[in-house]
Amino acid sequence: MANPASAVEVHGAAVDGSVIRRDPDALVAEIDRTRENLARTIDALAERVSPANNMRKLRERAAEQLSRPEVQLAAAAAGLALVSITIYRIWGRRRH
Repeated sequence: MANPASAVEVHGAAVDGSVIRRDPDALVAEIDRTRENLARTIDALAERVSPANNMRKLRERAAEQLSRPEVQLAAAAAGLALVSITIYRIWGRRRH
């Protein structure tokens, strides 16, 4: 068993009985690490909710999808159907 009266070093903290003494340099280093982690988290959240970034990602995904041959074929078929319906309706008005 460990001697409870002896000091034990734990991440810059010396435990002596019930009193915790922290090394000032270790405390400053921990604060700096926490600050850097918080800054990275805030930057990541800001990037996620940015409307400009969301629009850019949406455009990239749309361009990616439009480069696929099956999507191009479906878009061409939809366009042809739309043109056909428009021509049919125009000619239908002229007959009446």
